[in-house]
Amino acid sequence: MKKILLYSTVALFALTSCRKEEDDPTDTYTEPETVQVQNSYDDQAIQKFLTAHYLDALGSIRAFSETDPADDNYTKLSEMSPVTLPSGVIYIVRQGAQPDPGTAIGSTDIIRLMSRANSYVAANTDGNVAFIAPFAFKSSIDGAGVPEVDPSYYYVKQSVLDAATADVAKQRSFYEIEGFREALQNFRAFDLSDDSGYNLQGVIIVPSRAAFARDPHYSHAGYSMRNRSVIFNFQVYKTTPRP
Repeated sequence: MKKILLYSTVALFALTSCRKEEDDPTDTYTEPETVQVQNSYDDQAIQKFLTAHYLDALGSIRAFSETDPADDNYTKLSEMSPVTLPSGVIYIVRQGAQPDPGTAIGSTDIIRLMSRANSYVAANTDGNVAFIAPFAFKSSIDGAGVPEVDPSYYYVKQSVLDAATADVAKQRSFYEIEGFREALQNFRAFDLSDDSGYNLQGVIIVPSRAAFARDPHYSHAGYSMRNRSVIFNFQVYKTTPRP
């Protein structure tokens, strides 16, 4: 986060508002002329994703195999009672993997999050609308193996906003994925130590309109999030009230 102090306004916009970056894999993607069309693509692609994936024994999202019958008895995400919020965000509460009673998650609580999150672009390829260009957004599971504490895409510290030199970087929307925080409040937090094994409790799918859409944004993952949806697979290890 300290890098933000080094950016000028021009650099910030260059980093985040361009359609493609060198390491952005959407080389063949053509951006729709309107956000409304992109929103429609997002919704169609999300529905296809829900029917093509399931949760394994640890709650991780897996794609159904077309050739291996071993996963035939798993339940599709689309059949796990997904809930759609007015923003277009979809969340799935994994049955049997919730804390009892657990702790309510407030909108500004400090969280300890074990997760794997990937981003995608919904595109129309020869009449077939689906997610393309999967790219890792964040993963504490595949990384250090310990929960991520209070990630800035969930809640950016006031000190970061105060230290920003560009007006756009003084706004919470530059950092935070509003749709993720909105959906997370429909879950409850565990009270686990950081070294506990994970058993993921659910899924949150944030369409691009509830993430960063086409707006300038902080480069959380090192590539442009323009038009990108994000799929979070997670467990909230613990929450504490923010001072």
